[in-house]
Amino acid sequence: MDQTKQLNGYHVVFLVQNVMMGTTLLLLPNLLSSVGYSQWWLPLMFALIANLLLIPMVWLMSQYSAYNLFAIHETLLGKWLGKGINVLLILYLIVLIAATCEGYLELIQVVALQDRTITGPLFIFFLLLVYIVSGGIKSIARFCIISFFLVTWMIYFMKWGITEGDIRHALPLFNFSMQELFTATKNGFFSMAGFELILFYFPYIIHQKKVFKQASLGIWICGILYFITAFVSVMYYSEWQLENVLYPVLYLFNAVKFSFLERVDVIAITLWVFFILSTASAYLWVVKKGIDSIRASENKSHLYIISLIIYIFINIQFPEEFQNKLYERVHFVSYGFMIWPIFLCIIHVLKAKKEGVK
Repeated sequence: MDQTKQLNGYHVVFLVQNVMMGTTLLLLPNLLSSVGYSQWWLPLMFALIANLLLIPMVWLMSQYSAYNLFAIHETLLGKWLGKGINVLLILYLIVLIAATCEGYLELIQVVALQDRTITGPLFIFFLLLVYIVSGGIKSIARFCIISFFLVTWMIYFMKWGITEGDIRHALPLFNFSMQELFTATKNGFFSMAGFELILFYFPYIIHQKKVFKQASLGIWICGILYFITAFVSVMYYSEWQLENVLYPVLYLFNAVKFSFLERVDVIAITLWVFFILSTASAYLWVVKKGIDSIRASENKSHLYIISLIIYIFINIQFPEEFQNKLYERVHFVSYGFMIWPIFLCIIHVLKAKKEGVK
């Protein structure tokens, strides 16, 4: 499989960290609320776990440096089983893209476009999405770099939360039960999802031997941003607010006081579209590559067809309970996807030993 290497180290760093952000940063303090004020250090634990899970991913890809995960499935598991798993993986990613896009657009509807439908903004969003993805993985990486600098400067606004908050909320450190920690981890570790996409763009990386260091840097940039967000939220909010305010980070921006600007939260949610586009474009590119793999041909029409399917899927009025359960289950599937490379590494080792005996 001849792949054109396009991605430098800095591309990898920003691809990893930007894809992980999505809308989860806005939700994170609420997702971790089961441990109350003790949540602020959990993002560092999540980053460490993600870094450990990166090890088998990079090792596996180094054994098949010219292949992506779709091709590895067919190599290790056989053509038909491999293709079957690839189909399931594509379906999972399609629903994940829909959940990411719909979650953000519903947030816009609540904050900035009240009493209006999301059909128009959704259509424009998908036009931008298709445009970014049509340029390939390097185009997505460049967009991630631009997005990072356009959005992350808003961390400056956290100083108002620190000024008005109470640092005593950060102690005691371990004031929770194991069940509460498990609940927080189950709900919150999804915030680290996205680094596993390295399984698909690894063949495009120029310096593959340095990829672990580059991807680790991306994970820890994201982990530190999560840590700062959780720490300031713990200082600023009561435990009741952490549990009941769905987007605490967004409302944290309301603490910002400017004489010339009334609603900083609207600016924040508007700029956040860059992170959502980064996340959705990377996943959409992977889905397109999956369809190319199954059909054994690269065709841009695959991108347009997939985008249309996702657009229609989002516009279908499913029962709210069904939709919430579907998106929640998809988030939990991502945990299985993160540990899946460990299973593939075991198969590779067993297969190599078997062939060595022969």
